[in-house]
Amino acid sequence: MKIGVPKETKTEEYRVALTPEGAGTLVKAGHQVCVEHDAGLGSGFTNAEYQTAGASIGTQSDAWDAELVLKVKEPLPPEYPFLRGQMVFTYFHLAATPKSLLETLLQSRTTAIAYETLEDEQGRLPLLAPMSGVAGNMATLMGAYYLARFNRGRGTLLAKVLGVGYGKILVIGDGVVGQHAAQRACAMGTEVVMAGLDEKRGEKLQQEIGITRYILSSPETIAKEIVEADLVVGAVLLRGARAPHVVTEAMVKTMPAGSVIVDVSIDQGGCIETSRPTTHADPVYILHDVIHYCVTNMPGAYPRTSTIALTRATLPYVLKLANEGLAAAVQTPGFAKAVNTFQGRITCQAVAQAWNMLSRYRPLVHLLK
Repeated sequence: MKIGVPKETKTEEYRVALTPEGAGTLVKAGHQVCVEHDAGLGSGFTNAEYQTAGASIGTQSDAWDAELVLKVKEPLPPEYPFLRGQMVFTYFHLAATPKSLLETLLQSRTTAIAYETLEDEQGRLPLLAPMSGVAGNMATLMGAYYLARFNRGRGTLLAKVLGVGYGKILVIGDGVVGQHAAQRACAMGTEVVMAGLDEKRGEKLQQEIGITRYILSSPETIAKEIVEADLVVGAVLLRGARAPHVVTEAMVKTMPAGSVIVDVSIDQGGCIETSRPTTHADPVYILHDVIHYCVTNMPGAYPRTSTIALTRATLPYVLKLANEGLAAAVQTPGFAKAVNTFQGRITCQAVAQAWNMLSRYRPLVHLLK
């Protein structure tokens, strides 16, 4: 199979979908790999390293002219003309990205295979997990940075000073993002309150991570805790769907002046009502005296770590797809859930519901008959 790896075009996005080592593995398996010129430089991988691994170096058009295209982020409008019915394997987040992308995928009959909806045998999200881990760690670090007074923050240091802990972080969501954010905050020595939906899970996290308290997430409990929070991390996920607004604008107005919100759920539309997408070039804005950090590609700030972690997770699935073809690969139910569009139809029900396009929805199994 011919596999293409274009250079990412999103603002300040330096990740690449495949390391030279990963490219070498695919070549050894008998596949052709074409990497766009300088696609790996942002992650510290040179053209020569890819060539040594057996890949070819080409233009943007060359990389897109493939049966399977590997990316990190969703195609942007300048890339739409390259969507010609091939398979594209990347983070799509179609419930929250512009509707024009979904419409282009359908019109071009492109097979959109989304990292974020692929499941393993245990029902986990193995391709979302590594970037969620990076983003969770970053959420606490970015929050701490923007709390600095020179950033117009509250001036609270999230840390222990001579054995005394300072600051409070409210983590909403107890998945991979929430756990990494909480773990980082606990290591810093600050008070950590986590909101989730499973008390037993909360007890386990208190023992394993050392969070201060675990609360059952509800409008009432979040409203009570948020008034004293220096940092709020939004880490809510509904698989394939838009994130619900668990923090209302009214709640944000009660937060201390100079406090910080990091909405990691922004890729799926954001779980905080006052959130709107930002970029690494312009990462924050202030609303109701609260600093909002809502970058839609947070792990792109640490591209080398992110690229290596992502390739380690995706490569077994890329190999399966390249070796067996789509029809065979999706016989695994968890892999089938990754297919969001196929033959001009939406095959992820959550995406169809998000855009009120249920008439365009068809289960993948029906289209493969």
